[in-house]
Amino acid sequence: MISLDDLSFHGRGLSRPECVLSHQSGLLFASCWYGSGGVSVISPSGKTSHILAQSVSSPLRPNGIALEAGGSFLLAHLGEEYGAVIRLFHDGRTELLTDSIAGQRLPPVNFVTLDRDGNIWITISSRVTPRARDYRSSASTGFIAVHTNGQTRVAADSLGYTNELTFSADNCRLFVNETFARRTTSFDISNGLTLKNKTTAAEYGVGTFPDGLTIDQEGALWVTSIISNRVIRVTGGTSKVMLEDCDTEHLATVEKAFKADALGRPHLDRAVSEKLMNISSLAFDSTGGRAYLGCLSGDRIVSFETGTAGTRQHHWDADLGPLERYLEPI
Repeated sequence: MISLDDLSFHGRGLSRPECVLSHQSGLLFASCWYGSGGVSVISPSGKTSHILAQSVSSPLRPNGIALEAGGSFLLAHLGEEYGAVIRLFHDGRTELLTDSIAGQRLPPVNFVTLDRDGNIWITISSRVTPRARDYRSSASTGFIAVHTNGQTRVAADSLGYTNELTFSADNCRLFVNETFARRTTSFDISNGLTLKNKTTAAEYGVGTFPDGLTIDQEGALWVTSIISNRVIRVTGGTSKVMLEDCDTEHLATVEKAFKADALGRPHLDRAVSEKLMNISSLAFDSTGGRAYLGCLSGDRIVSFETGTAGTRQHHWDADLGPLERYLEPI
C-alpha cells in the first residue's frame, strides 16, 4: 500500500481540479472553476496558469476535460440544471459542440473523452434535478452518449450515476464507473460506436464510491473513490486498495446517510482526511510509473509512484500548438 508520506504535490491555487490530464511534455492540465471557468495548466517547473472562457453568458463549470490536437480542450459543463460539451481554445474563445439529444437539453454533463478514432464520448450522471437527490443506491437514470459527425446519441442508458469511462488498449471494450450503484461496468464496442454485452467488471463495498477510472498496461483498472480517498486496482474481478486517506468516523456517517437515502452535497463537500482532498480522477503519465490525482476539494494535484504504466492515451503526444508557450522557462 502506498504511504501518504510518498505523495508529491503539483501546482498551487487550483479551483476544483476534478479532472487531471498528463502530456508527454510534462505539462499537466486540470479543470478549473475560477471566474468564467476553463482549464488550469501546470508547467514542469510548477508554475500554474489558467485559460478562462471569454465572452460567455454564464460561468462554465467543467467537470471532465479532454485535450485535442492543436491545443484546444473539450469541457464537460456541469451546470446546475443543464449541461453541454464546450470547446475551449487556447485564447479563451469557446464554441458549443453539443447541448442536446433528439431536441432534448442535456442534463449536467459529467465527463468527456475521445477514443482513438476521434469519436467523442460523454457521460451524464443523472436526469434527476438537482442531481444530489440521486446520490442513491437506486440511481438508474445515468447514460453514456457518443458524438460523431455532428450528431449526439445515447449509446447506453439506465446506469447508476454514470461517471468516468475509459477504453481497453485494443479499443474493443468500454469501462464506466457507476458511482452510487457502486460498480464498474463494461461493454463490448461493436463497429466502433455501438455498445453491447453489458457486464459487471467490479463491485465495491462499504466506503467506496467509484469516480475516476483508467487502465494500466497489464489490463488492470485503476479506480478512485470520492469521500474515502481510495485508489483501487482491479484485476480479474479482485480489488486491492493501493492508497487510502479517510476518517473512519466520517465514513461511518456517510454510510449511514447512504443507507437511509439521505446522502447529499455536504457529505461530498466536506473532506475529512490527512492529505487527500476528495480525490476524483487518476491519470498516468506518458512515460510510466507515476499517477496524478484530481480532486474536488483541494487546490493542488497529487502524484505518486505506481510501479506500472498506463495504456496509451490519445492526448499524451498530441500537438500542443499555442499551448507550448507554457513550457517556456519562468
